[in-house]
Amino acid sequence: MTEVVAALIWDKDRFLICQRPANKARGLLWEFVGGKVEPDETKEQALVRECREELDILLEVGSVVTEVTYEYPDITVHLTLFNATISFGEPKLLEHNDMKWITVSELSEYEFCPADEEIIRLLQN
Repeated sequence: MTEVVAALIWDKDRFLICQRPANKARGLLWEFVGGKVEPDETKEQALVRECREELDILLEVGSVVTEVTYEYPDITVHLTLFNATISFGEPKLLEHNDMKWITVSELSEYEFCPADEEIIRLLQN
């Protein structure tokens, strides 16, 4: 099982979602920014690193929102979603195809990765 982390980055009543690159697995689906935890990292350290690499921002990691295990055909992931805020920088598209700041009411307008579906339902309730 692969440990992955993701950030629910808040700005008032909106949060950041990112669209995966077309050339990657689950290309052009939307997700919360994050990635794989390396063997020498804590989940929080991995999230800070991934956000720096993918968006060029410094993140302040908060509490765990939820954890989800999902089995894709090619990989099984254990995803930990954290509340987070940007402590420095403006998000830049360094890896993703697109990004949007949305409200909970706008979630249904985007097609998310299957592992995120449980998170979407949690946010909508």
